[in-house]
Parts: sequence; C-alpha cells; structure tokens
Amino acid sequence: MTKQSSDDLINDPMGGMPRLLEIMRRLRDPETGCPWDIEQDFTTIAPYTIEEAYEVADAIAQNDMQNLKGELGDLLLQTVYHAQMAQEAGHFQFDDVVRRISDKMVSRHPHVFGDETRDKSAAQQTLDWEKIKAAERGTRTRTLDGVATGLPALTRAVKLQNRAARVGFDWPDTTHVLDKIIEEARELTEARDTLSQADVAEEFGDLMFVVANLARHLNLDPEATLRAANAKFQRRFNAVEDALKTIGKTPAESDLAEMDQLWDKVKDIERRKLK
Repeated sequence: MTKQSSDDLINDPMGGMPRLLEIMRRLRDPETGCPWDIEQDFTTIAPYTIEEAYEVADAIAQNDMQNLKGELGDLLLQTVYHAQMAQEAGHFQFDDVVRRISDKMVSRHPHVFGDETRDKSAAQQTLDWEKIKAAERGTRTRTLDGVATGLPALTRAVKLQNRAARVGFDWPDTTHVLDKIIEEARELTEARDTLSQADVAEEFGDLMFVVANLARHLNLDPEATLRAANAKFQRRFNAVEDALKTIGKTPAESDLAEMDQLWDKVKDIERRKLK
C-alpha cells in the first residue's frame, strides 16, 4: 500500500476493520511509527488487554451503552495490537485469528450450523459444548489442563472446580460446602493464633477457594457478586462521607462509632427505597 492510499484509508471514517488494521500497522512501523507503540511486546501489552476487558464489564454493569461502545473498541484494539505483533514476528496474522474463532464457533454449534437438533435445553447444550472442547483439547490428558493461569483467581477456582465436578469430584449439595467453610474458618483462626504468616495465608486461600465453590453450587458468579459488594460498599461509604460533610467533618475527624451509626442509617434508607 502506498503512503497516499494508506493515508486515505486511515482518514476514511467508513474504513471499517481495514482502517483499524492499517492504523495499527502504521503505529508499529519501525521508521515512522509511534516510539511507545514500537517498544511494546506481548508481555507489556497483556496487562492493558486485561484492564480493557474489565472496563467492558464495568460499562455493562453500569448499563452505560455509550461507554460500552468505546470500551468494546478499546478491547478490539487489543486484539489488533497482538495480531500485528504476531504478524511482525511471523507467527500469524489478524485473518488467522478471525478464521480460528469462526471455525471454532461453527464446530461448537452443530445444532445451528450442522445437522444436530436445536431441541435441547441450555444445560444440555452446555454439556455438549464441554464435550466438544474436551475433544479439541486432544492431547491434554489431565482433567485440569488448559485452565488459564491468568484468569482472576475466583474465576479460575470455579473453572477448576467445574472441571473436577465433571469427573465426579464434587460435593453433592451446599450443606457439605457450608460445613467445609466452617471447618476452613476454624483452621484459619487456629493458624492466626499459633502458626506463621505463610500458614495463615495458605488457610485464607483455602477458605476463599471453598467460598468460590459455594458460589458455584448456588449458580452465582463469585467475581460478579464481589464486584456488586464492592460497589455497594463504595456507595454506602460515600453516603457516610457525605453525611459527615454536612456537619463539617471528614472521616478522619470522626470515629468508628459515629460512622457505624451513619452506616446503619444509610442501609435503612436503601432498604426503605426497595420496598
């Protein structure tokens, strides 16, 4: 592509995907590109990829469609960025990425693109999906192989537990999980009182792992529920801070008893609004 045709495409608001690919190619051009973009590699860009995925999730949680439009673009840019670096290194191109995911979607939906019936429950379709994924894993012989280590820890815990459950390694109901939580909490207390900080950390990890398992048994996403709890805490603490401001105080000038009382008032107001 000549410099003129490249410029024409880059400045064409209707250029679509080719425009974005050309923008990234130009940004990475070793002679005329952006110095920062040229310096990046897969390792340095990966944290931005994760961050953009979280920002997409946040826009969805806020039901902010205008922001979601922008965040999805930011996430798409991450795919383009990695594909451009891969092309430069001779590994693969963006079209290979598109072809791979397209082939995967067709092969994993035989009830849509093949001869299988669509007369299945969502649960049965999920089981069929997992069977197809297992066949694709092929040479992986261990049940837990292939669960990405870069996932958020709670999400990875649930995925590991789901894999184990498929081969029968699972508690039959939530009662057993709750009993295990009590047991792990007791062991954490004992470790806090008698063992090293490393032991305390291990016991705390065990407790978190079982809590993630409880979420799985309750058909809850532990990451989503914790995000909601974080948002609720921030909303209520902001309200406490606002209440203190009306009487000329900051949290640092207050004390726990006063803030606790304000917290309870905020909770009561929220509950009355829900009725």
